[in-house]
Amino acid sequence: MNGLDWSVLIGYFAVMVAIGVWSHKRVDDVSDFFTAGGKMPWWLSGISHHMSGYSAVMFTGYAGIAYTYGVTSFVTWSFPIALGIAIGSKLFAPRINRLRSRLHVASPLEYLKNRYNLPTQQALAWSGMLLKIVDVAAKWAAIATLLSVFTGISLNQGILITGVITGIYCTIGGLWADALTELGQFIIQLLAGVAMFVAVVMKLGDYGGFFGVWDEPALQGHAKPLVGPYGTVFLLAFLFIKLFEYNGGMLNQAQRYMATPNAREASRSARLSAVLWLVWPLVLFFPMWMSPLLVESQKPDGSDSYALMTEQLLPHGLLGLVIVGFFSHTMAMCSSDANAIAAVFTRDVAPVLSKRARGWGRRSGLLAARLTTVVFLGLSMAVATQVDSPTFKDIITVVIKWVAGLMGPIAIPMMLGLLRPFRRSGPTAALTSWALGLLAFWLVNYPISWNVEGGVPLEYQVSIPLAVSLVLYIVIGFLKPEDTPERMAIIERVNTDDDGDMSGAAAAIPAPAGGVGDAKTGSKVGD
Repeated sequence: MNGLDWSVLIGYFAVMVAIGVWSHKRVDDVSDFFTAGGKMPWWLSGISHHMSGYSAVMFTGYAGIAYTYGVTSFVTWSFPIALGIAIGSKLFAPRINRLRSRLHVASPLEYLKNRYNLPTQQALAWSGMLLKIVDVAAKWAAIATLLSVFTGISLNQGILITGVITGIYCTIGGLWADALTELGQFIIQLLAGVAMFVAVVMKLGDYGGFFGVWDEPALQGHAKPLVGPYGTVFLLAFLFIKLFEYNGGMLNQAQRYMATPNAREASRSARLSAVLWLVWPLVLFFPMWMSPLLVESQKPDGSDSYALMTEQLLPHGLLGLVIVGFFSHTMAMCSSDANAIAAVFTRDVAPVLSKRARGWGRRSGLLAARLTTVVFLGLSMAVATQVDSPTFKDIITVVIKWVAGLMGPIAIPMMLGLLRPFRRSGPTAALTSWALGLLAFWLVNYPISWNVEGGVPLEYQVSIPLAVSLVLYIVIGFLKPEDTPERMAIIERVNTDDDGDMSGAAAAIPAPAGGVGDAKTGSKVGD
């Protein structure tokens, strides 16, 4: 990097902070901070939903998969995400939006207290927060890895720089700042991605051109859609996981659905995100598929291949723009995660822990939300310094195995609890499926894997915990139905279709979960 590249990077950081300061004017209470008051247009919500699913892990971990195996990186990652979101646009997006517009909640987990009971809500809230700390830590480590390649600064310095900048704008401006910066980041990503795509295509004339290049020995097997550990079972497992994860199971995407004025707009938002996931990653992945022809990775997993290729092919200025693109991915996801976890803590956890929290007003609730955001970012940055330790192994292990494997037991009760067919499943089904799903993750990934030659295949490591949770949630609901009239009333309120523009109602500050209703009777939130 030279002075021009640094100017582009510093200018980007300045714009992100400026957007946060501007968004500050639009945040008056926790409803604005966590759900944009239900006033976000569908197209902005859709772009934000799309961008909040990326991070620099794509340019490190998945770049390594593309370097080693080729197009399977698209077939087994972004394609199942696109398909899962498309399904979710009908199945989950409108129902999640009605949580805000009809039940007046500000956290995706807030309704669980009345759908199940308080212990269930707290179990899912605490495990979700802890998982998100690890997830975001992997994202900080990924962007710091890239930054170290380009600048030579240490991983910890890179983590600190990106974390502080992200913390400034998302703490000041809330979800509005997240969405608006993600829009800017999308534009930057578009320019950077196209620049890299063109640079690589121009190099392919020496290798038979755009179509003939696949015959090169260095790309042997790269055109196969399913190869190595990423086979049919992995694809099906990943599709099932992403159906839950990218439609709200990881919380931050659920907020994008909640932020739109009504259920119809939430569905449109999801459909836009699905189209972007189907088309845009092809542009980003193509240079990665060609990378074995152009660079020789210095790391066994190929995670530095994209960064090396960028340095080799792009002139200064454009190099800075691509580096900004790396930052935009990570900062988009991490800021949205921070906002989601702040919502869970201030709306779901704090009111249970503190009587004072149940009495938070407009200003005190907003202050608590901002402080929680700062604390979450600080904890995730601290964990990020340990991502390459023996406990976590490496970035891609954390993202694929830990996050995908642990997400299912948390998401199953949250997501399926919205649907009429699962109305019989109550707190017993929810807590049992959650606990034994987590136990299954530990058993499959550690004691069992240690005793299997070569270890348990990756597809089973990530899919078995979700499968265990799903089966138990359904079976226990059938054997021990807990569909009380109060719980049925909540399900009906999020499933009926007579949607109007209810953003005005959503602008009211919803009462925290700990201060409304009765955990035993399950009285309706917002009534």
